[in-house]
Amino acid sequence: MKRLLILGCIAYLVIGLGQLAIGAVMEPMVKSYGILYGDGGRLVMFQFLGGMAGILCAPGLMNRFGKKPVLLAAIAFMTVAELLYALRPPWGAMLTIAPFAGVGLGMTEAVVGSFVVGASGAKANVAMSRVETFFGVGALIIPFAGAALIEAGEWRLSFGIVGVMGAVTFLLWLLWWPTVLDRPAQAETDGAHGHAPAGLAAGRAYSRRQSGIVLAACALFFVVYVGLEMSYIHYLPSLLVAGNGMTESSATLVLSLFWGAMVLGRLVSGQLADRLGGAVYLLGTCLVAAVLFVLMTFFTGSVPIFVLTFVVGLMMSGMFAIALVFANRAVPGAAERTTSLLMACGGIGGALLPEGAGWFLDAYGPDGTRWLFAGTAIALLAVMLWAAAAARQPGRRIWLAAPEERTHPL
Repeated sequence: MKRLLILGCIAYLVIGLGQLAIGAVMEPMVKSYGILYGDGGRLVMFQFLGGMAGILCAPGLMNRFGKKPVLLAAIAFMTVAELLYALRPPWGAMLTIAPFAGVGLGMTEAVVGSFVVGASGAKANVAMSRVETFFGVGALIIPFAGAALIEAGEWRLSFGIVGVMGAVTFLLWLLWWPTVLDRPAQAETDGAHGHAPAGLAAGRAYSRRQSGIVLAACALFFVVYVGLEMSYIHYLPSLLVAGNGMTESSATLVLSLFWGAMVLGRLVSGQLADRLGGAVYLLGTCLVAAVLFVLMTFFTGSVPIFVLTFVVGLMMSGMFAIALVFANRAVPGAAERTTSLLMACGGIGGALLPEGAGWFLDAYGPDGTRWLFAGTAIALLAVMLWAAAAARQPGRRIWLAAPEERTHPL
């Protein structure tokens, strides 16, 4: 299990680098190619659509070819595509490469995530939060690398860094494959302690319809959450350049505030979710995040934006991992399918909302785009309220309780 967590952290580090590389160099890339922000959003959309395809195909491919070949193929797709990005091909070629990069990034994230959730048992919140922390570390590093490379006039080499790291990750998974993944499926679900957590055992008694309602709410949650996160981080530097007069490299470094907060938050989000209960944690963080995004529409100076961006990062830090575990406990014993479904929904949001945000920025400028982010954050809170309401129905008490500590609804 320890080996799986180490390799999972390394894989998520590279995914964090790869998912955020476009956003880190969006401003100079748009200028270099002579395109609009909407065109840059289209590149993000194509990459996320590829990721969605990879995520949806992952369970079936693993059933047919096995876990190791599928994961290694996904990492190889990611590595080759990022190295091709680094060559700065014509824009049409960039758009062609993007879906393949997405397949590699998305499938790697989904497969590794399902491995960690399925093998961690009662400690899934903490384990997944640890792995997600390294996604945040990767996303924290890439703005610094991007800013330095922008200053040097070599922004395209940001993609080369991801490609080289991908190659290293491929070799590590090839040579150091975790033996815990060779156990039968039931053994993985039971986790390292040899038994299923109480919450999961109880979850099997609930009706398929009840589980389906919560799963549907979680699917929509992932659409909105990933769309909001990807839109915000891809266009925050552009908002600061256009609305606050910052330089491209300085605006890119502001992303480090967001991802630094993400890293700090993910160090404790798993423990907090176990202590408070998944639904309570998610409701609280969604509420605060919505308030913060609304405040950004009124306080548009550089210093307020820096402060609000940092706190937003803290609030959003655990949403992905905790919501993933939250949903898996509604459908126990199906970690690979549930994880793939939810990440695919995230891919839909990550593809469509940045495309819309790019168009919105072109059409309505920074002020209108800030209101778009605020409205999306409010929608995220509304979806979480739906999920919590479904969880409070009779027989759904597991959702509001920490997995092993509570047996009563909150």
